[in-house]
Formats: sequence, C-alpha cells, structure tokens
Amino acid sequence: MAETPTLQAPTLADIEAARVRIHGQIRATPVYGSDALTARTGRQVWLKAENLQRTGSFKIRGATNKLATLDDAQRAAGVVAASAGNHGQAVARAARELGIRATVFVPQDAPMAKVDATRSYGAHVVLAGTGFDEALAEAVDHARETGATFVHAFEDPVVIAGQGTIGTELAEELPDAETFLIPIGGGGLAAGIAIALRALRPGVRLVGVQAGRFGPTIADGIWVKRPGSLTMRILDDLLDDRVDVTDGEIADAITLLLERAKLVVEGAGAASVAALIGGKAGGDGGVCALLSGGNIDPTLLISVMRNGLAAAGRYLVVRTRIVDRPGALVELLQLVAGARGNVVSVEHHREGLAGVAETEVALTIVTRDEQHCGELCAALEERGYELDRLR
Repeated sequence: MAETPTLQAPTLADIEAARVRIHGQIRATPVYGSDALTARTGRQVWLKAENLQRTGSFKIRGATNKLATLDDAQRAAGVVAASAGNHGQAVARAARELGIRATVFVPQDAPMAKVDATRSYGAHVVLAGTGFDEALAEAVDHARETGATFVHAFEDPVVIAGQGTIGTELAEELPDAETFLIPIGGGGLAAGIAIALRALRPGVRLVGVQAGRFGPTIADGIWVKRPGSLTMRILDDLLDDRVDVTDGEIADAITLLLERAKLVVEGAGAASVAALIGGKAGGDGGVCALLSGGNIDPTLLISVMRNGLAAAGRYLVVRTRIVDRPGALVELLQLVAGARGNVVSVEHHREGLAGVAETEVALTIVTRDEQHCGELCAALEERGYELDRLR
C-alpha cells in the first residue's frame, strides 16, 4: 500500500507500549553465544534466535501489536493480509488468540506447507493470482469491500513498533555488543529495531543485510519488489551501513547454523550470519546476528545442506565406468570402503553408452574433508578408474 502523509515513524515510547501490549503472546527469544562463529571471525558473536519465536519468525510481534490495538468494531469486521509465508502465519495466529476472523490471500503457487500452516492457525486462506502482487491487490480489494482491516507486513507504524520490541530486548540482553546485523526485506523489522537501539544504545553500529536485489533468492522472506517508503526513510536515517549477500553465502550460513549451533534457520534468517562470515559486517568488537526466522521448506533445506556439505568436502559425488560383469561393482565399492569412504547412494545405467560391455556408475560418498576427497579419488584413479567429479 502506498504511504500516506499521516504515516509517522513510531517512537521508543510506542515500542515500549507494544512490548507491554504483546507480553504473554510472544516469546522473549534467547540469545546464544557462538564459539564456532567467534573462532571463525575473531570477534565475540551472539545469535538472537527469533527462529524460535511463535509461528517461527519475528512477524508475530508486529501482527499481535497491530491486532491488539483494534477497537471492537474493527475486531468484529475481521482482518485481511496478503502473504505467502511468515506474515500470513503471524496474522492468523494473532487473530486466533484475540478471537478475530482472519482472511489471508496467498499466490496460487505458494508452497503448500506454508498455506497449511496458515490454515492451521485458523485463518481462511484464499488462493489468488500467480504472484504476490496479484494476491496483494485482491486482499486490498477484499478489505475495502468488507470493511475488514488490512494488516500490512511492514508499512505500518504499529507493526513496526511491534517488531521494534526485539530492539528493547537486545539492549537489555547484550550491553557489550557493538554491532548488530539485521535482515532487510520490506524494512519493518530493521526499522523497529533501529529506532529502539538508537534510543537505548545510540553508539552501536547498525548494519542492514539485503538479498536478492537483482532477482529471486533463497532468502524469500526478505525479497520484496518494493520496500516500504516509510521503512526506508527510517533506515536511511538510522542505519550505519547496508550490505548485500549472495545465495551461496546464505547457504553456507544455513549449513553452519544447523551443524554447529543446532539451529534451523530459513534463508532470510541466515542472511545476517552470511554477512558476518562473508566479512561484510564492518566495525570491530562484539557482534549480534539476528536470526529472523526458521520456516525453511524441508526440500530446500535438504538441497542447501547437500550443497553445503559438498562444498566443505563432506560429500563427494563421482561418476565412472565399470566393466559390465558380476562383481565389478563390488570391487569398486570395496576400494571406496578401503579408503574410508561411506557410500550413501549408487546409481548405474547402461543406456546411451558407446561400449556395450560397460556400465556407468555414480557414487555419493560421505567423506571427512576436502583432503579426504582428494585421497579417495587418487586411490580410485590408481586402480584405473576414470573419474568425473560432480561435487
């Protein structure tokens, strides 16, 4: 929705009032120190785990604050939102807790896991259009026709104030942190936190982290075509820096957080850590990376983990050819086992090969590290196998 002249940035007082208003409906999420990231970056690192928030992301804060401010007539008319992910789930749950009817418009091709999650919180879900913009247009029209309140994901001072409650928590939890890394999508999260921290800890360094500026990204939670004009005005005034991260950096961060911190984080939620391990945080001293959400699609998580482990030399995928006779595959597998490789997948086929007496075999092997991969490949090549390393 376009900004109107009446939209004003919330104040610290608005954020503190929101914190009181939503108390009991949201979690004051934990902050964890990360030895792995501290060792890797050479500075103290803390993780603010909003991925452990109710509905799996920070969005519940703003949605709950917005709905809690509605009067009786507005509550009776219901609320409407447009979202293919975290915002829809947040509005649905906040509405359920307050006894308000909620309708959420989502694109027709939205992941069913997210659609089902939104329904599970009690919202009426309407599949509308092939993309988010079409769903948004239908949601706004529906709100206008029915008198329901449209709940914008970020371009709303009351929503921004709700997200800003994270900033008041951070000011209390991390008095020694000097830099805070905050994901930016529509800008509501970063705007709210920036307002709170600039008021409570004016000397800290605030860095916004963006992804997908030049196209779709696995950090779909922060990929928006048009960031809010109100939120961007706030961020232009309050942030020290903005940095961009790539999908490769985000995937590395997701893998690291799962393996070393035991935290499942979606692409948008891992963007702050991606900036940190990519050397883009700037400043010095202790740094806090905000993990904004954990609602990653399971199939995407599997793909990210496989690619991340392969890049770290923990997975080796090779293709070779063997003689098409009994025992040939066993000989190959025994060589891999002798080199301490653990085969987790074997694929072979005969079709399309020039030699009728050959079979092509692809192996997926769990390895220790890149050095182990090299040693295993060398052992196979010494026995006459021609290898094509796929990963």
